[in-house]
Amino acid sequence: MGIYDAGAMGLDGVEAVESGRLEVILFHVEVGMHSTNCYAVVSEGRALVIDPANGGATIAKELDVPVDLVVVTHGHVDHVGGVLGLVEATDAKFAISAADADAAMHAKRELSIGANYDDDAPKPDILLKDGDVVGVGAARFRVLPTPGHTPGGILLVGEGDAEGICFTGDTIFAGSVGRTDLRGGDMPAMLDSLRRAADEIPPTTHLLPGHGDDTTMSWELGHNPYLRWVG
Repeated sequence: MGIYDAGAMGLDGVEAVESGRLEVILFHVEVGMHSTNCYAVVSEGRALVIDPANGGATIAKELDVPVDLVVVTHGHVDHVGGVLGLVEATDAKFAISAADADAAMHAKRELSIGANYDDDAPKPDILLKDGDVVGVGAARFRVLPTPGHTPGGILLVGEGDAEGICFTGDTIFAGSVGRTDLRGGDMPAMLDSLRRAADEIPPTTHLLPGHGDDTTMSWELGHNPYLRWVG
């Protein structure tokens, strides 16, 4: 298992990032053949961590600021395996959508890769629903439910200093979308989720997915076959 700090992301057009008020740090978390993007949003000297796939205690050590909140975009083990270690190391609160909470607490047995990851997720402190807002410092994120990859998948749509950023988990990837053939997957629900995302996320928004490269909503609307299909 390796955690590779790719450092702070340069997100063109996000004023708070360009001015230094907001920092978005990308950690590549590799477990066997699988790599997950874990993000830390740092605002006003405090952090929110998104999708700590594994090695939560190590992620805590890499960050030199207190962690207030851990949010996961869905309940699969390659996104929640490091939650327990991180909250134990930092006393952060843990938030997940209600629909994926049980799966996250049994995540290691849900997928064949589960044995390679540290822990099931702990019982959440916060159950997220449509329209809830989470954040840290001056950075805020609105919860947009996107069932399809899992029943409780969410996007985190930036507001305030985080305007222009959206964490997409395994819903939208650069040029593709999350698979729907796993337990709880639902392609019609995915298509409905993509329609809503296309309607609600401004084209200039940077999309930061759970795997692979970052992208923008405008690029995906023009090139992603799934978003073009529902557009």
